[in-house]
Amino acid sequence: MDRKILELLQQNAEWQVAELAARVGLSQTPCWRRIQRLKEAGVITRSVTLVDPQKVNVGVTVFVAVRTRTHSQAWFEHFKAVVDVIPEVVEFYRMSGDIDYLLRVVVPDIAAYDKVYKRLIADTDLSDVSSSFAMEEIKFTTALPLSYVE
Repeated sequence: MDRKILELLQQNAEWQVAELAARVGLSQTPCWRRIQRLKEAGVITRSVTLVDPQKVNVGVTVFVAVRTRTHSQAWFEHFKAVVDVIPEVVEFYRMSGDIDYLLRVVVPDIAAYDKVYKRLIADTDLSDVSSSFAMEEIKFTTALPLSYVE
């Protein structure tokens, strides 16, 4: 039952409890209680509104692969602080393999990315920064697969 509720909420977090309850075959109060339990358990972490990047002029996606020679905690804390204040960086991952970190950046154009790039490298010791511009978004979803829930 929780999985059904989560599937629906991942599609549209604005569903009213009455509509959700009807769709999953519960009455409103038990459905509301299940949602509250999922929130309290940290399964539902927040509800957000997804914004069309084109409509807010950040339709260019850039994947930035970062390599460093330094792997100390102090270096990481500094790099993280630099990344945290750049709003165009919307995702930030520590990687295995040849790349140390991967960033997803959204900007209106190459000139705007160049400004982000300059902020990123200004005060950070990096050995390599490689940028790849997405030509086309083939698939994008925020919905997580729920078939692994035990």
